[in-house]
Formats: sequence, structure tokens, C-alpha cells
Amino acid sequence: MQVRRMASNERATPWFVLGEALLLSLATAVVLLSAGQALAAESCPAGLNHQFKRLQDGKSVSLCEYRGKVLLVVNTASKCGFTPQFEGLERLFGRYEKQGLVVLGFPSADFGGQELESNAEIADFCRLTYAVDFPMFEKSSVKGEGANALFRDLAQRTGSPPRWNFHKYLIDRRGERVLAFGTRVDPESPELLTALEQMLAATGGGTR
Repeated sequence: MQVRRMASNERATPWFVLGEALLLSLATAVVLLSAGQALAAESCPAGLNHQFKRLQDGKSVSLCEYRGKVLLVVNTASKCGFTPQFEGLERLFGRYEKQGLVVLGFPSADFGGQELESNAEIADFCRLTYAVDFPMFEKSSVKGEGANALFRDLAQRTGSPPRWNFHKYLIDRRGERVLAFGTRVDPESPELLTALEQMLAATGGGTR
């Protein structure tokens, strides 16, 4: 086996040159990572740039995860005369999920105190009574100055704040167009279905 010896006119690369190259590579990686994070932030509609804790496990979730989807946002309650609307909401989710619909439920006791005390009780009720499978978040306020950031934004954009449980907001794939539907509008009503199917048919915004 032949061992190559360094010729007299060859010199080893100085350690500080190697160090500079390593630092340059690390700096480039940091710049690329920052650019990627900035791009991801830009691709999330401002209206979805909120975080909430999931009802089932308390894990924090960014609504940016749902960019590119059509969203039906609803303030729910477990002891309301309109609580059976859970059935229609779940059917909508099952029927249109593959086309890009996500239903988001936000339990609230703002209207008549018609929500259960703890998040665990609400989660059990939704699962056992209505087999709710769409995403639900922890109990929060949805009206007035104390409303959570999402509902405060949606009320401002539509001029239609919730006046009772099961108020609905339909948001298009780009997070730009928002339609409001009152409590008495059934989830499977022609009015809501027509708007939903039009939004689902529209392209743009990408998918998750």
C-alpha cells in the first residue's frame, strides 16, 4: 500500500481558515432557517395567527395549521336548546372534510351560563353525546372586550358578534372572506351549504 506524502511545496490548510469556513456555513444555515420561518409566517393569514389549547388534552395549537382550509368557526354550549346542532356540524365535517372543510368549536358560557364547568366535562359530553370528532378548544369568552382574539377579530370583520350560542363564521381558504350566520341558521341549511360549497370550490391558499 502506498502512502502519499505531502510534497515540499504543499501546505496544510491553516486551522483558522477551516474555522472561518465552518462559521460561514453555520451563518448561512441560520439565515436560511430565518428565511424559512419568515416565509411560513407570511403564508399564514393574519386572521389565523392565533393559538388556542385543545379541549381534549390542553395542547397548544396554532390556527395557522388550518391555512388553505375552509373553516366553520362556532361558539358552542352543552346545555342550550341549540346544542343538537352538534349533530349537523359533525355531519358537515364528515361530509366535506376531504374537500377541505374544518369545523372549529369554541365552548363558551357567555350566554345563559349554558356550558359545563370544566374542560374535561365538556370534552366527555361532546364525545359521548354527539360523537364530536372535529377540533374543539378549551372554554373561553366569545363576546365583548373579554372575547378571545379570534372571535374579537371575526366580530370586527363581519360586524356580527355572537348574540347567543352556536353563532357561526365561515372563512374562505385564504382567510380573507368571512361570512356570519346566526344561531338559528342550521348547519345544514341551504343558506350555509351554498356558501360553504362555493368556498370549497374556490382555489387558492394551498392545502395542509
